[in-house]
Amino acid sequence: MTKIKRLLISCIVLGLMVSCSQNYTPKPRGYFRIDLPEKSYRSFDSTSFPFSFDYPVYAMVTPDPQRLSEKYWVNVVVPKLKATIHISYLSLGKDKLSALLEDSHTLLYKQSAKAEAIDESQIFMPERNVYGILYDIKGNAASPVQFYLTDSLHHFVRGALYFYTIPNQDSLSPVVSYVREDMLKLIDSFHWK
Repeated sequence: MTKIKRLLISCIVLGLMVSCSQNYTPKPRGYFRIDLPEKSYRSFDSTSFPFSFDYPVYAMVTPDPQRLSEKYWVNVVVPKLKATIHISYLSLGKDKLSALLEDSHTLLYKQSAKAEAIDESQIFMPERNVYGILYDIKGNAASPVQFYLTDSLHHFVRGALYFYTIPNQDSLSPVVSYVREDMLKLIDSFHWK
């Protein structure tokens, strides 16, 4: 055997002995840290609107740019979390409630292709004449939380949470939970005028 072959074999054997001495542990997949703002709320109580509610101080209420002709359609925008709660309002007429409920269900179940489950929670506040349903959509749906509120006679409001990112249940879960609390505060403080 030549010296070069012996040296090459020695390097390979030495390399195998050194490289096999450490245990390799695969690292789990990680996500970026998200700093969530401290909870604090203010009131949206415009005199021209038929409703009022509380929303977070780190958010802003803006007219819906897609529906400027609808004067009571607003967005609660949370820029730091790249989230928007789209709020639409319609006044009820004769036999209009059932059509609006059907439209709301149709929009909700468009999410079902990506949803693993849809949980419903009743909203029942008779002292303020506010009734509705809160929907929690599990899975990689585009809108993880939706709701509707009505007084059954004159008013109907629908809300839906959207993020400016591709839906990923694992990475968005803490932010969805955080904004869901804000939506619960919005619903709990909701009043018709």
